[in-house]
Amino acid sequence: QVQLVESGGGLVQTGGSLTLSCVASESILKFDAMAWYRQAPGKQRDLVARIDDRGQRSYSDRVKDRFTISRNVFNESIFLQMRDLSSEDTAKYYCQAETRSLTGGYWGQGTQVTVTS
Repeated sequence: QVQLVESGGGLVQTGGSLTLSCVASESILKFDAMAWYRQAPGKQRDLVARIDDRGQRSYSDRVKDRFTISRNVFNESIFLQMRDLSSEDTAKYYCQAETRSLTGGYWGQGTQVTVTS
């Protein structure tokens, strides 16, 4: 069973920055892609950023130019650097490992990000 553990969430003021981390229990190169999603209370879980096995990155329109996804394949980690945060970014952020062998992939437990004014 693949495990994903997120960390780095917390309270941050509007305009601030935060970096999230996700560590996988297996090599992240085994997966088709790694991604960050977020879910605010009462809303659906939305894709924020994704990096595929070739290193190609993609972002949602709401975060591009402010968020950066990266990875370290040597310690099975991905990261989400977030800057210029606003209240709209308040959500629980989840790490996902995509794989064709499992519909929906693997998920971490999430880490809460709360942006305060």
